[in-house]
Amino acid sequence: MTLDVNGVRLFTREVGAGPRGVVLHGGPGAHHDYLLPQYDLLAGRRRLFYYDQRGGGRSPVPRDVPVGWREQVADLEALRAALELPRLTLLGYSWGGLLALLYYLEHPDRVERLALVAPASASAAYRDQFEREFAKRMQAPAVLAARDALRASGLQHKDHAAYQRRAFELSVAGYFKHPEDATRLTPFRVTARTQQAVWQSLGEYDLRPRLRETASRFPPPAALVLHGTADPIPIEGSREVAAILGARLVELDCGHCPHVEATDRFVGALDPFLPAA
Repeated sequence: MTLDVNGVRLFTREVGAGPRGVVLHGGPGAHHDYLLPQYDLLAGRRRLFYYDQRGGGRSPVPRDVPVGWREQVADLEALRAALELPRLTLLGYSWGGLLALLYYLEHPDRVERLALVAPASASAAYRDQFEREFAKRMQAPAVLAARDALRASGLQHKDHAAYQRRAFELSVAGYFKHPEDATRLTPFRVTARTQQAVWQSLGEYDLRPRLRETASRFPPPAALVLHGTADPIPIEGSREVAAILGARLVELDCGHCPHVEATDRFVGALDPFLPAA
């Protein structure tokens, strides 16, 4: 179904029964599908509400419609009102984890639980560190050799769909501890304009001072932070956020996609934390 909020139409999907948790996908500018099927494993004892954020996936907007972080937070608040929820349980992955923190800073009294999975860094400095590490990984000999092999294979002309699938896998290889695990990630696309607009709207951001101040003024929500020790996004940032929020920190031996690389441990950490029927 779709919901109209703040002048845009958002694609939504809900699965399961019981207390509702709102899932925030990454990107920015991606869509919820690449979290599947693994995230649906958490729907056994609750409802999961997914939506494609404005400017991505099946929630496209005209080019003159703003898609920065403030608009994304406002959409989430409008969805809360539409769902008639006094407080939200947020399950945010990657950029979605950062979006969850931004929402918490704007509406600290409307967050009941925060589950941050491989969250994007809470400061621009850590984000710059991620960019350097990811670029380095994408130049690894094994990744370069696999790209050369794909170009030489002739697959683009023999089986274009298979070629596109393999090209996607190689484009995200740097996110994984073991690049071959990229074959198990559901393919996705990022709307470049939305991605650029969100990061530009954040500028040289650093959420940590506001997080400390907010956590000192309002009782922090129950929180869990899950991060892979081989994630190109610096785990130090998640350790800092967990310490500020008094959150439980779960470190897994994987890269940026624990739902793919460590599915059982991902479910095992989140299922007891999220509200259940």
